[in-house]
Amino acid sequence: MRKRTSIVLVFLLLAAIPRAAEKRFITEKDLLKFTWIADPQIAPDGSAIAFVRVTVNEKENRYETSLFTVPTSGAEAPRQLTSHVRDTMPRWSPDGRRIAFARSVEKDGKPQPGQVYVLDLNGGEAYALTQDTKGVTSIEWSPDGKTVAFTAPVEGVEEDKPKDAKSDVQVITRAVYRSNGNPTYVDAGRHTHIFTVAATNGADKPQTKQITDGEYDEREIEWSPDGSKLYFVSTRVPEAYYEANDSDLYSVAATGGTITRVASIDGTINGPRVSPDGHRIAFVGTPHGNPVRSYSQSDLFVVDAAPGSAPRNLTDKYDFDIASGIGGDQAPPRGSSSSGLVWSKDGASLIVVSAEHGSANLKRLTIATGKLDPLTDGEHAVGAFTATPDGAKIAATISTQTNVGDLFMIDAKPRRITTVNEDLFKDIQQSEPEEIWYKSFDGKNVQGWILKPPDFDSSKKYPLILEIHGGPHAAYGNVYTHEFQWMAAKGYVVLFTNPRGSTSYGQEFGNIIQYHYPGDDFKDLMAGVDELLKRGYIDANRMGVTGGSGGGLLTNWTITQTQRFKAAVAQRDIADWYGFWFTADFWLSKPTWFRKAPWEDPQDFAARSPITHVANVTTPTMFVLGDQDYRTPPGEGGEMMFRALKYRKIPTVMVRFPRENHELSRSGEPKHRVERLQHIVGWMDQWLQGKKNPVYSTD
Repeated sequence: MRKRTSIVLVFLLLAAIPRAAEKRFITEKDLLKFTWIADPQIAPDGSAIAFVRVTVNEKENRYETSLFTVPTSGAEAPRQLTSHVRDTMPRWSPDGRRIAFARSVEKDGKPQPGQVYVLDLNGGEAYALTQDTKGVTSIEWSPDGKTVAFTAPVEGVEEDKPKDAKSDVQVITRAVYRSNGNPTYVDAGRHTHIFTVAATNGADKPQTKQITDGEYDEREIEWSPDGSKLYFVSTRVPEAYYEANDSDLYSVAATGGTITRVASIDGTINGPRVSPDGHRIAFVGTPHGNPVRSYSQSDLFVVDAAPGSAPRNLTDKYDFDIASGIGGDQAPPRGSSSSGLVWSKDGASLIVVSAEHGSANLKRLTIATGKLDPLTDGEHAVGAFTATPDGAKIAATISTQTNVGDLFMIDAKPRRITTVNEDLFKDIQQSEPEEIWYKSFDGKNVQGWILKPPDFDSSKKYPLILEIHGGPHAAYGNVYTHEFQWMAAKGYVVLFTNPRGSTSYGQEFGNIIQYHYPGDDFKDLMAGVDELLKRGYIDANRMGVTGGSGGGLLTNWTITQTQRFKAAVAQRDIADWYGFWFTADFWLSKPTWFRKAPWEDPQDFAARSPITHVANVTTPTMFVLGDQDYRTPPGEGGEMMFRALKYRKIPTVMVRFPRENHELSRSGEPKHRVERLQHIVGWMDQWLQGKKNPVYSTD
C-alpha cells in the first residue's frame, strides 16, 4: 500500500512541475524580437570586430541601428559603442584607435540625412566631421588616417534656382523616372559624388572638399595604398539604359582633377580592391553574353593599376556565381553592406564568396593558377565578411536554415563568436529542412527543400504550401527564412525549390528561361509537388501556392495553368507584361526577357501574361501589394488580377500596405511584416484548413 501511495505521490509531484522545459513553436511576432548583425568590420590588428546591431523598436514601429564591438576571441559578449538609434557604416582608422561611421539624427520628429561621425576609442563622445551632406552613402579612411573619403548625393539643378523660381511641377526627360519606394519622381540632376574631409579631433569643424562632380554618379570608392588617388566605379554614359548594363573602373587624384578610366570590360564592374603593393586591382565583373542574355554569372577579374591594361578573368572556367548569395527574408533590414574581396598579404591570392547549389561559402583563389579552394564548406550562407589588412584573420556572418545569423571567425573551421538570438531561440522548437533533388519533365535535376511541422507525424496527411522565389535569377537555400518556419509551425509542409532560371547552378541553368518566362520553370515546380505527393503525407486536396515578385508572377501563372491548388497568395506580382514594360522603375530596353518591344510583338507579351489566361482560374487568391512598389507596379499586377477574379466571382481579396515598396517582406515596417505573414497564413488557413476569417468576407 505504501509503495502504491509513493508512486501516486511521485506522479502528482511530476505533474505539478511546470512544463518550462518544453519548447514552443515559432510565431509570426517573433520577428519583432530578432537581432541582426550587419556590416561587420574587423580591427586592423584583428582583436575585435565592430558591427551594426539591428533591432526592432516595437512601440515606435521602426528598426534601430547602433554600433557594437566584440573580441574575436569570443571570450566576451558584444559591447555597445554608440547609443543613438541610426548609426551605421563603422570603419576603423588604420591605427585602430578611431571608428568613423554614419549617423542620422532626428529633427522635428524626422530623421535627417546621415553625416560622417568619428568615435575615439580612448573615450569621449562621437563628434561630427560633416554638417550638411545630403546623406552619406559610403565611408573610407585614407591609408595615413588623416582624411576620410565619402560619397554623398548632390542636389539637382532645381536647388540652384532662386526660391521664388521653384515650382512643384516636374519636367520628365528620362525613361527611368521612378525609383522603388520613392514617392517622388527621380531627380535627373541629382548625382552621388566623392568628397573628402580632414579627420580632426573634434575641436575644429573641418571643411569638406568635393573631389568629383558632373552628370554621372561615383560609387564603391577605394584608396590607393599611397593615398595619392581614389578608385571608383561609374557608368559614364548619358541615358545608359539604352545600352546593356555597363560600368567601368576609374581613378581620380585625392586632391581632385582629371578622371582617368583604369579598366573596362564588356559588362559591369563592382567591388574593386587594390592589391597591398598597389600594382593590381581585383574586381567582380559580370560579362555580357553575345547574343544578349537575361542572366549572366559574375566572375573574378584582376587588372594592372596602370591605365589601359586588359583585365584578366580568373574564374571563366568556374561555372558558379562569384560574389553571390542565397535569398531569405532575414538579411539585416538596415545597416547592411555587400561583401567585397580580400587580398592576401603577398598578393598571390584572393578571397571571395561564391554560391553553389543553394549554399554560399568563402573560397580562396590562387591568381597564378586560377585554383579555387574552400575556406568554408557547409550547408549555410556566408553573408558579409571582413579581414585584417594582411588577410590573415577573417570574420563573417553565417546564417543557416535555423539561425538568423551570427559572427564567426574563419579558422580551420568557422568558430562562432556571437549568439545574438540565443535567448529567444533556446525556447523555440524549429524544423530542420530536408534537402531533395528530383527530375523535372525533361530530365533536368532540380534542388529543393521540405520543411515539415515541428511535431510532424508521417502517418498523417498535411496541407502543403509551395513557395516560389522571385528574381527570377535568385535562389532559395541554406539561409534563414522566418516565413517558412512559421508556416511549418502552423501545421503546413512547406516546399521551396530552385527551378530553372535560379542562380547557383551554372550559367546555362540560369539563362535557359530567357524568352520562356514563365514556362518550363512552372513545370519544374509542378514536378517538385508531384515528388512530394509520392511520399504519402500530403493531402492533394489541400495545397496552396505563394511567391513574391517573380514568384508572384509564377503564382499567377500557376493558377491559370492548373486547378490543383485550392488557395494562392500572389505578392508584388506581375499580371500583364505589356503594361509592366511601360511602368516599372527599370526599363527593358534591351532584348533580355523579350526579343522586341510590346507593340512589335504583342502576341508574345500576351501569351506570357497571366491576365490573358485569367478565365482558367478557379483558385481563391489573395494579392499582397505595396503602395510604393514601382518595381512591380500594382496596376499591372494584383489590381488587374483582383478585378478580373471579382468579375468572375472567384473568391479574392487585395491586401494593400501603405508606405511599402518592393522590399516589404525583407525590410518593410516591422508591424507590416508581421501583418503580411498573418494575412498569407490566414488566407491559407481559410481555404486549406477550414478556418473562416470574417476579415475576408464580402457579406
